[in-house]
Amino acid sequence: MKHIEEMLDFLYKSPSCFHAVDEIKKHLKKAGYEQLDESQKWKIHAGGKYFVMRNHSSIIALDLPENPVSGYRIMASHSDSPCFKIKENPEIVVEDKYVKLNVENYGGMIYSSWYDRPLSVAGRIICDDGRGGLTERLVNIDRDLLIIPNLAIHMDREVNTGYKYNPQKDLQPIYGTIASKGRFMEEVAEAADTKTDVILGHDLFLYQRGRGSVLGGSNEFLAAPKLDDLQCAFSSLKGFTAAKEKKHISILCVFDNEETGSGTKQGAASSFLYDTLQRINEAMGRSYEDYLIDLSEGFMVSADNAHGLHPNHQEKADPVNRPVVGGGIVIKFNAAQKYCTDGASAAFFRQICKKAGLKTQNFTNRSDIAGGSTLGNLSNLMVPMKSVDIGLPQLAMHSAWETAGVKDTEDMIVMAEQFFRE
Repeated sequence: MKHIEEMLDFLYKSPSCFHAVDEIKKHLKKAGYEQLDESQKWKIHAGGKYFVMRNHSSIIALDLPENPVSGYRIMASHSDSPCFKIKENPEIVVEDKYVKLNVENYGGMIYSSWYDRPLSVAGRIICDDGRGGLTERLVNIDRDLLIIPNLAIHMDREVNTGYKYNPQKDLQPIYGTIASKGRFMEEVAEAADTKTDVILGHDLFLYQRGRGSVLGGSNEFLAAPKLDDLQCAFSSLKGFTAAKEKKHISILCVFDNEETGSGTKQGAASSFLYDTLQRINEAMGRSYEDYLIDLSEGFMVSADNAHGLHPNHQEKADPVNRPVVGGGIVIKFNAAQKYCTDGASAAFFRQICKKAGLKTQNFTNRSDIAGGSTLGNLSNLMVPMKSVDIGLPQLAMHSAWETAGVKDTEDMIVMAEQFFRE
């Protein structure tokens, strides 16, 4: 339980990807890391500790030893989670009686898990700074604000036998009665301590209210929003900052937009990592050939949560590769390389875990069920190196409220510290 309450606090303070990266930034600054700006020249040196952000929703931290051994050590996770994004002109008036908000789905979510729960709004706004420029402000309306109510069973007798959701019709949250008309953007401005007339753009999302909790007969489970993938982001960060006397150029990445394919300027498939490595290489006076050598001897851990064996649906799991919550870090395999693990990278990762005294589990999809992809194979398009896809076992992935393991979180922190020390 050493780090669990700290992680639950991190999740609670991270209602959007922007807030998650801001929390990571605070942790890095406290640990002595200096912020770099992509729009400025970098002054870095061996022995320095740095971080850089892109779009304020992705972040890369760098630890540069005095005399690094050739090869990078990289660990990547993501800051975003499936949710609803608020559209432009968000208010919809219903028969002069109610006001609801116009939203669209971001990523692949379990719609039913968003019903009948207190919700609120978080993200960022972009404002006119009054001097001809723009300024960005984080927003969190920190109160129970919205709800998506179910239709009563009396009006839909078949609701328990299956329902096809229409996101435009069924999943628009209620904001208030007609008395609240015109108030939403005012409330956003108040939460950001500004005025509505200076707001020129926004990226706002719905989020689940409430703090996650520890539960189970032996307090072995975690239940919280956004465990995919902030559980990995948090535990990677803790291991990264705890690792002393790093031998290699060590890099922690938390990318945005994994849930929508990573194909953005700040996603894992972008040039963000490549650009950062190139600038490090140049600033340290190394040649392009040195960079290629470092890639060939480098290793990446792509950390994105994995499906655990569901106690009510055992038939959905592979016949033999059936990871369980609380059973250890999961290595993910896929013949089509949607997961980038191969025999060599799995062996290297198992060796790391063995040195740390940790157990590992294996995950493969059933051969008749297609799986998703994650960060590793996409990052390798720009920065090719030996890579393994791993995750922490969880249940209800992409639900508004997910379930994972206490011990697995602690194992991940220990593994990350061992990985960056190697």
